[in-house]
Amino acid sequence: MPRRYLTLDVFTTRPFGGNPLAVVLDAAGLDDAAMQQIAREFNVSETVFVLPPRNPANRARIRIFTVAHEMPFAGHPTVGAAVLLALEDKLTRGTLRIEETIGTITCEVTTQGAGSRKGAAVFAVPRKGALEEVDISRAACAAALNLDEGDIGFDAHRPVVASAGVPFLFIPLADLTALARARPDEAAFLATLGAFGEALYLYTLDEEGDADFRARMFSPGLGTVEDPATGAAAAAFPCVLMDAENRVDGHHKVRIDQGFEMGRPSRVDLGFTVKGGQLIDASIGGNAVVVAEGVLHI
Repeated sequence: MPRRYLTLDVFTTRPFGGNPLAVVLDAAGLDDAAMQQIAREFNVSETVFVLPPRNPANRARIRIFTVAHEMPFAGHPTVGAAVLLALEDKLTRGTLRIEETIGTITCEVTTQGAGSRKGAAVFAVPRKGALEEVDISRAACAAALNLDEGDIGFDAHRPVVASAGVPFLFIPLADLTALARARPDEAAFLATLGAFGEALYLYTLDEEGDADFRARMFSPGLGTVEDPATGAAAAAFPCVLMDAENRVDGHHKVRIDQGFEMGRPSRVDLGFTVKGGQLIDASIGGNAVVVAEGVLHI
């Protein structure tokens, strides 16, 4: 059966930047094993399969696969799928509700109109981020990244595990030089970090660019050596920031640049609201551009 697919670059406004994504339209009838095989065939960080929604009031249901396994939620597939569905519907501006394994996600989308290949989406994070009660030493993080212990941390920022649906070990680094020098050692991951080494999100203050933070993400446990842009980690980032900083009540905007060390510059726009000193909600936004399309004969 022919099934149309498209590829997009997400969290970027131009092709060959951002994070690549494959989207298979008309995925009805594909079982789990077939979806996993197709994801391995595309061999990008994530592949989306579009299915009819369970609730007809929603636009679609999607399933997200890495080359290794299915994900309950991920940021760049959500942004990319929302932009693509808006382009398919010839929407210039609108609201799409998309069902994912984690729950139904509301996306605000804009495109450049009929015939365009570009758009942007902002979605409400479906699950509020939370820290896990674990104690990760700076020495263990340094060993896993081939860095010095002095490279780990800045101000009150410390290594923590946080999740908004997908857990990450967040490791603050002293500066951009340390971020560039990080060379993860998979054996050291297992020896020093155990299961917490499956997804490492490194970040530091952006002292050179116009973003607030620069980041890198390494995840051999998820089938990705390094990820150009990681929306699921950004979704949990507000609680990481609030662990180390005094954020006043109100709405906060944080810009995160990622993928520069890979030659795939990406920009993630994070928003979150604080009330009474507590995290109330968060949103993730970014751009996407269609790069290619074709047909799967499966």
